[in-house]
Amino acid sequence: MIRSYSSGELSRESFQPHILVLPRLRTSVNFYSQMLNSRGCRFHPEFKLHCHPKTLFLPARSSSSNVKKKRYGGVLPSILRSLDSDKDLEKTLASVCENLSPKEQTLVLKEQSNCERLIRVFEFFKSLKDYVPNVIHYNIVLRALGRAQKWDKLRLCWIEMAKNGVLPTNNTYGMLVDVYGKAGMVKEALLWIKHMRLRGLYPDEVTMNTIVRVLKDAGDFDRADRFYKDWCIGRVDLNDIELDSMIDLDNGSGSAISFKQFLSTELFRTGGRSPVSGTSGSPDTESSVRKPRLTSTYNALIDLYGKADRLKDAADVFAEMLKSGVAMDTITFNTMIFTCGSHGHLLEAESLLAKMEERGIPPDTKTYNIFLSLYAGAGNIEAALEYYRKIRKVGLFPDIVTHRAVLHILCERNMVQEAETVIEEMEEFGIHIDEQSLPVIIKMYIAEGLLDRAKMLFEKFISDHELSSKTSAAIIDAYAERGLWSEAEAVFYGKRDSPRQNRSVLEYNVMVKAYGKAELYDKAYSLFKSMRNHGTWPDECTYNSLIQMFSGGDLVDHARDLLGEMRAAGLKPKCQTYSSLIACYARLGQLSDAVDVYQEMISAGVKPNEVVFGSLINGFAETGGVEEALQYFRMMEESGISANKIVLTSLIKAYTKVGCLEGAKRAYEKIKDLEGGPDIVASNSMLNLYADLGMVSEARCVFDNLKETGSADGFSFAAMMYLYKSMGMLDEAIDVADEMKQSGLLRDCSSYNKVMACYVTNGQLRGCGELLHEMINRKILPDMGTFNVLLTSLKKGGIPIEAVTQLESSYQEGKPYARQAVIITVFSLVGLHAYALKSCDAIIKAEIPLESFVYNAMIYAYGSSGQIDKALNVFMKMKDDGLEPDIITYINLVSCYGKAGMLEGVKRIYSQLKFGEIEPNESLFKAVMDAYKDANKPDLAELVNQEMKFAFEGPDYSESEIEGESKSEEDIVLDL
Repeated sequence: MIRSYSSGELSRESFQPHILVLPRLRTSVNFYSQMLNSRGCRFHPEFKLHCHPKTLFLPARSSSSNVKKKRYGGVLPSILRSLDSDKDLEKTLASVCENLSPKEQTLVLKEQSNCERLIRVFEFFKSLKDYVPNVIHYNIVLRALGRAQKWDKLRLCWIEMAKNGVLPTNNTYGMLVDVYGKAGMVKEALLWIKHMRLRGLYPDEVTMNTIVRVLKDAGDFDRADRFYKDWCIGRVDLNDIELDSMIDLDNGSGSAISFKQFLSTELFRTGGRSPVSGTSGSPDTESSVRKPRLTSTYNALIDLYGKADRLKDAADVFAEMLKSGVAMDTITFNTMIFTCGSHGHLLEAESLLAKMEERGIPPDTKTYNIFLSLYAGAGNIEAALEYYRKIRKVGLFPDIVTHRAVLHILCERNMVQEAETVIEEMEEFGIHIDEQSLPVIIKMYIAEGLLDRAKMLFEKFISDHELSSKTSAAIIDAYAERGLWSEAEAVFYGKRDSPRQNRSVLEYNVMVKAYGKAELYDKAYSLFKSMRNHGTWPDECTYNSLIQMFSGGDLVDHARDLLGEMRAAGLKPKCQTYSSLIACYARLGQLSDAVDVYQEMISAGVKPNEVVFGSLINGFAETGGVEEALQYFRMMEESGISANKIVLTSLIKAYTKVGCLEGAKRAYEKIKDLEGGPDIVASNSMLNLYADLGMVSEARCVFDNLKETGSADGFSFAAMMYLYKSMGMLDEAIDVADEMKQSGLLRDCSSYNKVMACYVTNGQLRGCGELLHEMINRKILPDMGTFNVLLTSLKKGGIPIEAVTQLESSYQEGKPYARQAVIITVFSLVGLHAYALKSCDAIIKAEIPLESFVYNAMIYAYGSSGQIDKALNVFMKMKDDGLEPDIITYINLVSCYGKAGMLEGVKRIYSQLKFGEIEPNESLFKAVMDAYKDANKPDLAELVNQEMKFAFEGPDYSESEIEGESKSEEDIVLDL
């Protein structure tokens, strides 16, 4: 929030470079129009700032850093030094303050910075024999009590003042309005004005100015404007402030009685006496028309209208100030510059700066701070930094606001080098980083990965300063956001110089958050249990965070226990806390427990929101509990909560579970009526339902709409592929698969699996192999679904069933190189030999023990690529390793022999098969046949075919022989 300028001083809000830029008003500044027109600026005819040469200007006020303490003459300096240094205050007062004049007494009172010491000094003066009570002394004491928010003592002082016959003045009331307003008690502040009117006093300009400022700071711009305009015509109407409408403030600020009781008794009782008879004739009474004459009043009004976005009124006040001859000061220009700049009129703000210097009112540090923040808010960092550099160029010094602002600007943009340059400049002038800037700088270092610098800066700061709990929590949170729990822990358990410095509940809460982000739930719970032992009690935030954290981590028992403990401690869980626990139970399928927490929530008087109902509806929808889901949907509507897309999508899901098309369509139509229409989740749910029901045209309509809006995702394409495959529309399924690939939606293993399965179903095995290679290249690891597709492709591609079975069992058993063996075989089958051989070469170079199935895959790969010598070398290595060939080895070998025309090799394996040395196997018979065909020996292939038929089908017996054989067998049985 940017600092605002009004009533002669900066606001107390911290200065940060964030500006709300409103729609631009084009502003006319007559005295600077030539320069602005040359820069291409256009102006709004209703917003004109006029400066005249004869206008009075006050000297610029110096920056706060240059303000010198007022010096006194005579004995006062030594008296004040004695009072500051001596511990026995009453003894010092008795020795040096008995013979002071009323004016000297006033100065001594004003110089007391501590409220308690001021009261003691005042009590001493009142004890003097010749002391005469006066309103100035009481004003000083009342102001100090108000600033310290000691309201009971203030009321007693007021009563004492009345008893002593000291009547309040305009200054008294203005001061009371000021202290109550700054304490945030705006209504009470206005009641002092109501009391003032009952006493016959009319607010002077200073008091009016104070009231306007209090209302402005409270954001009540209309009332501030109305009060000012009423004051100008001699009317102060506060009839809308009634005592009976006030909230009782009993003990709200440590009070024994309420403010209402106080005003209705003591204030109005003492206020019943008018201090002056015939005040109606006074020039300060009602009905007198008046105009403000103080510079501070105009400054406050300009700031008021600027904050209220009434730029024309601000300009009118500025013009009236000039017209009335009211002297301007630095604050006037600062306020007007801020008003123009914060509404986007930076050229006008620049023109005001030029005119300010032209009229002999040099800008102060605050002026440059305003421009620094304005340009930062507008995104012009170079201009902002230029104003930072200008401060020293013109002979001023950056203040704490300047350094805080420029560091925030640089750190929020992670401009490390520039920020460190500013820090070095500060160190050269002996200026330390202020506490508010420390978390911002550390956050920048963390974002840039410069953890060592962050740690060094933190340790350097705490070696010289005591860190507040708020700042410590901000630093812990900066680490927590990045998941750096150990670094956050180091700050949390860091140095504590003061015995008073127990860690605050805020620090515990952000440390719990740090553990939660890192999913270190045990540490978070342990920290929570240790809080009370260290004098810190958990608050609602602690419990809410832990319950939500444990619910998110599915630690539902811990979360439920904490909820009970929280309620037993008298703390009220938030709706979000109940919601997280309900969602956890629903997610885990423990719906009865979810309903119990819902009932507990209702009994605790916490109103459920759409998230609570959505979790319950979705939970029942997932388990097919349509009736229960609809029941909570009706309850949600009855409670006045409109169904959102998430809830309606859950309903569609519930209807889908039971195949209720009409119910799903009704929910989908409701989603269409919501802003933005159906989202991808709802559309995919309907698409999935249509696919399950085989409704091609309806599904295609939803799918086409998703593609037109660019919303179709991997699930949408997968659902359409599934639908087309299930309906036997394989060409359409392939088209969708190709489209999905071209759309760049193959991003994970699941999406690849679906498209590869579609290719395999349609017999496009090479396309499957190419996708497999692409998947591996993108470092997407194949999962079980991938290997199921690959094994299916091997079966469809004609690989012997024995080889597929061997690879499948090896993969399922998790044997070494089983995955590589499957992939090698697939690449070889579809003709992607280069990829297969690359893997084979890598395995051979590894020189590690292998099992038979790996050797078999490599023999097949080399053989199918035509590299017979390498295939045979692999076979020899297999034998050297002591592994006997199995049926798959023989199948692969005989294939290699046939392709190489090595008939002796084929005959040798066939002879072993024929004479029983190798167990008869249909796949091996077929491999021998294919080998003879490859060797151009079809006659031998036919002989093998006949032998295979004899081996597996037996001799060709006639029907009569079979019947006879059956009869004889039956006779034997009967004989037995």
